[in-house]
This record gives sequence, structure tokens and C-alpha cells, in this order.
Amino acid sequence: MKKSFRYFALMCSIMAMSAAALCQTYPDDLREKIDAVVLSAYQKASEQFPCKLKTRGKAKMAHWQQIEKCLNYANNRVDWVDINGQIRRIGQEYRVPEEELLSLAGRSLSAHALPYDRVFIVKNEKALLPLSSSLLKFLPEDSLLGLPVLDSSGKEIGTFEGVYTFERAGGLLSGSILRHSLFQYKDVNGRLQSAPDRLLLDHFGVPWKGAGTQPGFRFPPHQLEIR
Repeated sequence: MKKSFRYFALMCSIMAMSAAALCQTYPDDLREKIDAVVLSAYQKASEQFPCKLKTRGKAKMAHWQQIEKCLNYANNRVDWVDINGQIRRIGQEYRVPEEELLSLAGRSLSAHALPYDRVFIVKNEKALLPLSSSLLKFLPEDSLLGLPVLDSSGKEIGTFEGVYTFERAGGLLSGSILRHSLFQYKDVNGRLQSAPDRLLLDHFGVPWKGAGTQPGFRFPPHQLEIR
């Protein structure tokens, strides 16, 4: 009987601590400070925006090479060592656990993502924005959902259903991790499909007219290294 009571008391204690952790709130100025750091990163990256994109082919697909150069250059302009250091010090000031701090910073990255019409200039309203690996790498969650997906001939193959990322080792000697982003789409029969090509350049795209006002440039969460 005593053992049962002790077990019950222990479980109640654990549940109480878990509930307290879930219900833990932080002052508004904590989020404001994190937002300020994240916004400074976006401001630095966007100094060379918007980038002009040319189109080509029957489908009027924007050049994936220009997109890759534009987005990677913007991301590389940011001093991530400094940004992570600032966020880490804010977490220490407010005694925020690392996982929660990562979560707060990640939500801030998504909340301040830049819409495509602030990132690119596309003069042809009928142009397609290619679903290249570089574009998908910076695409915020829930962006472009439901937009038509067309192939390079201009044929619609379905609707956009989001991005997934997989990782693999960069090589025995490098020790690096390579991240690759692909997209899913719902075909004309309503079945969920994955992109048929892992080397996504300009094989598929979505209409610029529908994509322009949607969030498009979000720093990848893996840039946050605050441990």
C-alpha cells in the first residue's frame, strides 16, 4: 500500500512539473529582444533585395540560377556567429532553457519571413517561380500551399502541398551534413506525390501571380546554433 502511494505521489509530482513547464510564460520584452535580433538579420540580408529575375522557355520559368545566387548571397551576408551569440545571451539573461530558446527564435524567423514581391522583381505576370532546391530551402512552412504546380512545358500536374527535407553525410572526410529540400504535391486524382527529381532546378514551378504576396524568404532554422 505504501509503495502504491509513493508511486502515485511521484507520478503526480512529475505531472505537475510537466504542466508547469508547458504553461511557463515569458515576459513580452524577451520576445521583443529576440525579434529585434532576428529583424536585424533580415535587414542585413535584404540590403540587396529585390533581385531581378528573367524568364525563359514556353512556360516562362524564372531562372533558377538567379534565384540560387540571390538567396544564398542574402543568407551569407548575415554574421550568424554574432546573431547566435546575441540570442544566447538573451536566453541566459532570462534563464530560458535551450530548447525553448530555439523554439522562440525559430518562431521569430518564421514570423518575419519576407514575401516574394520584396525579394524578387518579375515583370511577366504569367511567369512561373521554379520550385528549385534553393528556393525550397528558404521557403516558410505553410507558404504556397494549394497553388497549381506546373512542369516546364506549362502543364499543370497538381497543387503544392509543402516541403520536406532530408539529410545525408557530406563525405567520410568532410564530416559535414548536406540538407536537401524537396516538395510534395497533390496530383489531379487527389493523390499525394513527391517530386520525381531530386535535383530540382526549373523542372516545376508555381504561378508568380499567386506566389508574389506569400512569405518566401525565411532563414533556415538550422542556422540557429545557440547551444
